[in-house]
Amino acid sequence: MSTHKIAVIGECMIELSQDGAQLHRGFGGDTLNTSVYLARQVDDGELAVYYVTALGEDSFSQQMLDTWRQERLHTGLIQRLEHRLPGLYYIETDASGERTFYYWRNEAAARFWLESEQSSAICAELAQFDYLYLSGISLAILNEASRAKLMALLKEARANGCKVIFDNNYRPRLWASRDETQRVYQQMLVFTDIAFLTLDDEDLLWGTAPADEVIRRTHAAGVEEVVIKRGAEPCLVSVRGENVLEVPALRLAKEKVVDTTAAGDSFSAGYLAVRLTGGTTEEAAKRGHLTAGTVIQYRGAIIPLEAMPK
Repeated sequence: MSTHKIAVIGECMIELSQDGAQLHRGFGGDTLNTSVYLARQVDDGELAVYYVTALGEDSFSQQMLDTWRQERLHTGLIQRLEHRLPGLYYIETDASGERTFYYWRNEAAARFWLESEQSSAICAELAQFDYLYLSGISLAILNEASRAKLMALLKEARANGCKVIFDNNYRPRLWASRDETQRVYQQMLVFTDIAFLTLDDEDLLWGTAPADEVIRRTHAAGVEEVVIKRGAEPCLVSVRGENVLEVPALRLAKEKVVDTTAAGDSFSAGYLAVRLTGGTTEEAAKRGHLTAGTVIQYRGAIIPLEAMPK
């Protein structure tokens, strides 16, 4: 049996968070979370998970790489760019537990991964992969020219038989305007085979609409498989030409929900761990819920390996 390969494209940043007088430093990013949880739930001989980004030549970047390799992520396509650093964000939590995020990422290395001398060779290799995964943030951090290169890569990869997976993850502050985001997302959906959509993000970007309308709109854009993530509510899975499937989420007592960070990212990982290795959409959705339901019972985006569901 040959090994299939998936490349997860995006950005990981340095994370600073305050706990009383203590300042904690970690690493975080939506696509990084998905890649870690996916690698933890598949056999590397069946599905090899590559992370694709750009880092600096600093010690923080090296620590990231070392950690990712321990998670069995393939890092051979990650670039180290001179005179660049990873982005940084700070989490401020108020007395009621509400969080505010502050970002320093305008010159982050990940923004420039398609502008380097190595980028053409990396794209040529990615065009031969079985699966490519990216999020709305993966698109938002790029300039117009880099987005055009990325769209060209997706078009070539799909022509070679690759399936493209997209998570909508809409963050307004990363975009010049909502009109720009709509235009780029429409381009993206043309090349997408599986779309993970969070309804709150869809409503924010396109205006409030019922879930069935969102599904119809996404299929009309060219997407074959649409997964609607709805937190504690049942997810919806629609494969073109089939009935919509509704799969209940795990029921957790309120006191067991510690931190919802990475809930959506981990759901996508659980879903893909089953779906890309031959499972049905129902089996995949159940695994997605199980993964997310486990992750939110722990603090932080990446839970201990031993806490992963069996």
